[in-house]
Amino acid sequence: MHDAIIDSPSPNCRERDPGSVIDTLVLHYTGMQTGQAALDRLRDPDAAVSSHYLVEEDGRVFRLVPEALRASHAGISVWRGRSMLNDTSIGIEIVNPGHEWGYRPFPAVQIDALRRLCLGILSRHAIPPIRVVAHSDIAPDRKQDPGELFPWPGLADAGIGVFPEGVADAGTDDVVADALSLEAVRQDLRRIGYDIAGNGSLDEPLGLTLAAFQRHWRQETINGQADAGTRARIAAVAGLSS
Repeated sequence: MHDAIIDSPSPNCRERDPGSVIDTLVLHYTGMQTGQAALDRLRDPDAAVSSHYLVEEDGRVFRLVPEALRASHAGISVWRGRSMLNDTSIGIEIVNPGHEWGYRPFPAVQIDALRRLCLGILSRHAIPPIRVVAHSDIAPDRKQDPGELFPWPGLADAGIGVFPEGVADAGTDDVVADALSLEAVRQDLRRIGYDIAGNGSLDEPLGLTLAAFQRHWRQETINGQADAGTRARIAAVAGLSS
């Protein structure tokens, strides 16, 4: 266990816009072959990307940007009606090679360090549970991280984010694709926070949003479909989103 946070400043930060209030916590995976490569990139002025923290697989925690400053981690993003979330969020990069380089489970020591880090952040900022999100939640058309192996239920048990309890998996049958049935699904996804526009039958934006939801809240199957199990979990999360 590593108790001390290692300061490793990144130049890729600036003052937050006037009036910005930190109310969102975004969790990422690094998606690079090594943690050192990710740390180097997040501190490279030519890359122009950064996060506030990086959590290594062995539990070491690096602070790259002070929480009071704006880091460049969210990119084009929307959650609960607000866009471009860098100004109002704190970003944590979690070392994992990701889907491109051999996605694998997150070590227990890494998740334990992340849990302590998140609890500290939540003690300093008024971040509602529904605003503890995945990068894939806020940019479902671009991102998959931290992915379907990330232990969201355990973090929710520790008071980090939300995860519905007692919702049995209803399986992948009874897929709905007609406009009328999907309108209720779209409405619930909007209640949760997703930026899902339009109406009608299943289209690419809705499919990507359903897959993003599944990676966070219904990790049994990532199919981008409004099947029975996914619809039940969407309704349950929507009920926790007020």
